[in-house]
Amino acid sequence: MEPFRNILESDSIHVFDGAMGTMLYAKGIYINRCYDELNLTNPDLVQEIHAEYVSAGADIIETNTFGATAHNLHQYGLEGSLRDINIAAARIAREAAGDRAYVAGAIGPLSLRIEPYGPTSFDEAKEMFKDQAAALLEGGVDLFVLETFSDISAIRQALSAVRELCDLPVIAQMTILTDGNTSYGTTPELFTARLDEWGADVIGLNCGVGPAIILSALEKMRGVTKKKLSAQPNAGLPRDVQGRQFYMCSPEYMSKFAKRFIQSGAKFIGGCCGTTPAHIKLISDAVRAASPRAQRVVLSSGPLGVVTEVPPADLKIVPPEERSNWSRKIVNGEFVTSVEVLPPKGVDAQKTLDSIRLLKEAGVDGVNIPDGARAQSRMSAMATAVLVEQQIGIESVLHYCCRDRNLLGMMSDLLGASALGLRNLLLITGDPPKMGPYPDATAVFDIDAIGLTNMVNKLNHGLDIGNNPIGQPTAFCIGVGVNPGAINLDEEIRRFEYKVEAGAQYAITQPVFDTEQLRDFIKRIEHVKIPIVAGIWPLVSYRNAEFLHNEVPGVRVTPSIMERMRAASAISKEAGRDEGLKIARESLLEVRDVIHGVQVSAPFGNVKYALEVFEALDGFASRQATQK
Repeated sequence: MEPFRNILESDSIHVFDGAMGTMLYAKGIYINRCYDELNLTNPDLVQEIHAEYVSAGADIIETNTFGATAHNLHQYGLEGSLRDINIAAARIAREAAGDRAYVAGAIGPLSLRIEPYGPTSFDEAKEMFKDQAAALLEGGVDLFVLETFSDISAIRQALSAVRELCDLPVIAQMTILTDGNTSYGTTPELFTARLDEWGADVIGLNCGVGPAIILSALEKMRGVTKKKLSAQPNAGLPRDVQGRQFYMCSPEYMSKFAKRFIQSGAKFIGGCCGTTPAHIKLISDAVRAASPRAQRVVLSSGPLGVVTEVPPADLKIVPPEERSNWSRKIVNGEFVTSVEVLPPKGVDAQKTLDSIRLLKEAGVDGVNIPDGARAQSRMSAMATAVLVEQQIGIESVLHYCCRDRNLLGMMSDLLGASALGLRNLLLITGDPPKMGPYPDATAVFDIDAIGLTNMVNKLNHGLDIGNNPIGQPTAFCIGVGVNPGAINLDEEIRRFEYKVEAGAQYAITQPVFDTEQLRDFIKRIEHVKIPIVAGIWPLVSYRNAEFLHNEVPGVRVTPSIMERMRAASAISKEAGRDEGLKIARESLLEVRDVIHGVQVSAPFGNVKYALEVFEALDGFASRQATQK
């Protein structure tokens, strides 16, 4: 394996293991034992746990040495075994890691107070840390993790001790309370700035609290350092159940927050107390779906990615302008119009089809059909799209998400969609099941939208995911989603660039309420030459605005619009609806000069209401009359 410092120079995301103590306890080791001593007395058990984490997808495993400093070991009469315990721990972890994971030497606090809060001097503390670090270094670790520190003076001495011994990378992690600060009252902004100044390679948080509070602190830390960040939360706060302490955060819940950690800038993600290989498996799956380290099989060439593998010479690749009318307009830079209509909840699609017929009569270019938006269960989006094209004769733009299908299922679906005549896709990662009414449903996420774009682009070149010829290539027009209001905009733009490199032809934004934000975003992606279609959502009430702002990921309704909707809705239901329509038209006109199309959502399936937004466009009324 390459030196760990090399991966610090990359933009990839890596997964730590979970709790060692939790697993030892679960395997029958009582808490009155010295867990560090097990490196000598029961090395097979320690190695077994390490191996479980590696199998679960951990890229980095920590040595079983959290308490293996002289003062901690003294409580068990084991201070004389310090060197042997730490060397053994490193070698056990190395054996379990093989060439699949890095080994991090874990160093925890001394469990005593140092100056000015206690009698132990800075130099004495540093020497105790140095004794442990030297033994771990002798055992062969790849890096060091200083973890669960509350006192920044203590972690400074630990960092200094390692630096005096070697130049291996150091990840320095503090622990915080529910108020977001350390037990000493130190804020995330302050300890992050200090650790950056003192030379930590990675700055992070672990233990203490669950993922929600860790996430809030990470967002503050990101603003004061350019160093990479790490996050290893507990599986929530422990709950007493009949005298036993249980950590209540499920693996699914932790994996959802793993994605949020990534969006907030974290590059190293794992778990602490209460987390198990089951948690790390789903965290690893989430990271794999979101990480740019996923293999990319295309190279950028103009507006579309070009597959590096050579397709069979006798196959005719369908040019983008010939794939569909929607694709032709996208390629030629013509303005496209569409309305988003949800699939029906049951098996009877007639009402939905009747509403979509109005779109065809009005001259709208396409109907966008979401795929399990907000993790709701409805008729298959693909089945709805086929019914629309066959019975109404208007082109569909099929949303297709990664959440519910593995790679083989997606390949089968896409081949079937092509055979059924569907041509226009919007590829998205998908909302997590926890958002919907079936929170116990499992998510798949074999790949994310970047990987899916790669897959579809390969199909368009006559190759499957294994680079095997499929016969006649598919002819999909590939669209992707983009969020101009993302919390971590740099990360959003980077992922957007990957999508374009993978073969995206156009992008549709989340609903736009902050038009200046959209204009700024488009300016920042001018180097990425694909058309942008703006999402527009005509609000129907103040409650509707509140819901979108607070409960729909990626949507931000500005305070001024919230106030306009509040005031109008207070007058009457009709006044609120009219104000929402007015805002939607204004938003469309304000960004018309920088976009290449518009997707208008139909609130509660009200297609007629959505169509009224288009009246803001010059010539749309006359176009509608011509169509009739």
